[in-house]
Amino acid sequence: MTATQTFKYTDIPGFPTTSVQGHKGELVFGLLEGVPAVCLRGRFHSYEGYSQHMTALPVRVMRCLGVKLVIVTNAAGGLNPKNAVCDVLNVTDHFALPQLAGENCLIGENDAELGPRFPPMSNAYDPACSAIVIASAKALGFDFVKPSGTYCFVRGPMYESAAECRFLASIGGDAVGMSTVPEITAAHHCGLKVICLSLLTNAVITDPNSTAPAASHKEVLEATLKRSDQIQSLVKHIVKNGGQAYVEGLPDLPAVDLTKGRSENRFGKLVQHAFAAAAVAVAAVAVVRAVKR
Repeated sequence: MTATQTFKYTDIPGFPTTSVQGHKGELVFGLLEGVPAVCLRGRFHSYEGYSQHMTALPVRVMRCLGVKLVIVTNAAGGLNPKNAVCDVLNVTDHFALPQLAGENCLIGENDAELGPRFPPMSNAYDPACSAIVIASAKALGFDFVKPSGTYCFVRGPMYESAAECRFLASIGGDAVGMSTVPEITAAHHCGLKVICLSLLTNAVITDPNSTAPAASHKEVLEATLKRSDQIQSLVKHIVKNGGQAYVEGLPDLPAVDLTKGRSENRFGKLVQHAFAAAAVAVAAVAVVRAVKR
């Protein structure tokens, strides 16, 4: 990114902090291939003790700032033996057991300015977005990018047991991880389009008698480092060669009134934090727009 303005999460009122190795905890505004963009260097996980409302907070901030397309990346375990470690899945569906069990970023009073009370999730992944990802991967010669896949969300922080992995694979899961779905749920609820890229950092173990090494955060970081530059190249190509035109063709989302008081229930307070963070970030957006002009 160029013409960047960086804010540490700790400097933004109401923003949580991230405690996971490899997550820098920065909100960066700038130009990505000449396109105004905001990048979150580090996400929040429910296994850190945050509610799903809080893990989804950055997406609501983006919505308040006028973002239309969110590109989400993650590291995940591979459930499908047809895929290899360091492959990248273009996620086209998900399975979220915590959400089915009642842990959901949409529970509580609904804010109609952000989205509807009962959003469908069957259309969370736009085929037009998938086509952009596939075309970009082909143009770059990245044959490790798989055109479709189902991401399974679990809360963590423990890596899954062999039985749990067999179950997730049996229902059609291709990858399993501890993030992403809360952000995608919030994004879709807010009317944002979503692209999700999942890097397979390890092959899960489905046989409890296996002698293969157990999953570790070390191998996750190693695989991420190996593909880091290529994933960055893929995201840049997506933005420059399809993503920008796609976004420009989308209708503007209704403006959110940042001065409007929110209710004092638990969800309302979290949304207030999002509005506070958005207000802090507006100055950076103005700087980026001025540079672009």
